[in-house]
Amino acid sequence: MVARRSSKRGTIQEVARLAGVSPATVSRVLNNHPRTSPETRRRVLDAVAQLGYVPDHTARSLKTGNVGEIALAVPDIGNPVYVAIAKAVHEVAARRGWWLSLISTEGSQTEELRALRALAGNRIDGLIITSLTVSQAFLRALEPVQGRVVVIGRVPDETPVDNVRVESEVGAKLAVEHLIDLGCQRIGFINGVQGTVPSTSRIEGYRLGLASRGMEYDPKLVVESDFTIMGGYEAIDRLLEQAPDLDGVFAANDAMAIGVLRRLRERGIRVPHDVAVIGMDDIDLCRIATPTLSTVTLLAAERGRIAGELLLDRIEGRAQGEWQRVTVLPRLIVRESTSLLRVERVGPPHQDPNVGRQG
Repeated sequence: MVARRSSKRGTIQEVARLAGVSPATVSRVLNNHPRTSPETRRRVLDAVAQLGYVPDHTARSLKTGNVGEIALAVPDIGNPVYVAIAKAVHEVAARRGWWLSLISTEGSQTEELRALRALAGNRIDGLIITSLTVSQAFLRALEPVQGRVVVIGRVPDETPVDNVRVESEVGAKLAVEHLIDLGCQRIGFINGVQGTVPSTSRIEGYRLGLASRGMEYDPKLVVESDFTIMGGYEAIDRLLEQAPDLDGVFAANDAMAIGVLRRLRERGIRVPHDVAVIGMDDIDLCRIATPTLSTVTLLAAERGRIAGELLLDRIEGRAQGEWQRVTVLPRLIVRESTSLLRVERVGPPHQDPNVGRQG
């Protein structure tokens, strides 16, 4: 008679006996608890593999009332900033034994409210969400799910949620002051679509930067576009038409600034000798752009990490009491697009408006 191997998977108690540890230690290892030694982790994982043990998330759900899953809702999953946030949240969730779902709202309030309804309906245990437009409908939808949602981005201080925010206006002010300190006198600003949270904070910071150095705001030096590379590429032509004597450009994000660099190069305008350029966010492309792009980092990964920890601390009962307001401060990063020696010139920058245009 041939003995058949049982298809039954091992239990947590069997894993513990084989690894020579307690069931609680097995649980800590599988939940990526930081207070386990590398040797203990190795023995437990070897035992898990040998026995074919699979954690019973259904039992966990019945015991805790949780489904073991959180979600992250962002306006655009293709934006490098939101990619950095998502990776940081995923690392926190994986370390603490949670699944993470990713939702792209495409900036639609309807989709944002749908994500909040999924949370209210207990289809997920918690939600981290960032919204481009914080409306009254959005704020009302947060109230029934307080304690299970974290907002990345500015919301009113009385909003009953944990909140991770960055002082974007301070970052924009830093960028403008940097250009002025280089000697720029006519600083153009390419902003995103009016009415969104990022565009509102950045135009405020642009004004503050000018005022801090005794310079007046000139509407001819401001244009709006999409928060994309092509948005910046197209906007710089309009900006130069309105202000051919500009000698500095602050773009509301790095994608826009990279589009600006490309179009200026096509027009024969040297960066930074003729026009200095700075962006905001510090995406990876800044480091390989030509020239490399100066920027203001808004620490996207750090905001994601903090939001993940805040959410799971609430869900797991580790945090109680007052809502947390965590503010991340931006930092200036100087690269070639503003740091090279600039030559003194008189009049508008050298340019050929026909260079690089498509027929």
